[in-house]
Amino acid sequence: MNEYEKILKALGNRRRLAIVKCLKTKKRVTVGEIARSIKLSFKSTSRHLGVLSSIDILDREYDRLSVFYSLSPKLPVLVQKVVSVL
Repeated sequence: MNEYEKILKALGNRRRLAIVKCLKTKKRVTVGEIARSIKLSFKSTSRHLGVLSSIDILDREYDRLSVFYSLSPKLPVLVQKVVSVL
């Protein structure tokens, strides 16, 4: 039950849901692109990405100075259901 609680808390925020929706549509993006897309500061977006990363639903890919984020292909079933309705 603890795993579900962590997932629901992480996804229980409109900004983080907006980030997940952005990643669903754009597939692979930088923090700056996400921040512009959801109209939030770089710093706040980074914090939200940290929360989402803590539940292991994001993949990070480093390319020189940029970090690209995408949704993990191994999403928990609960997260898959949330993503499907966004």
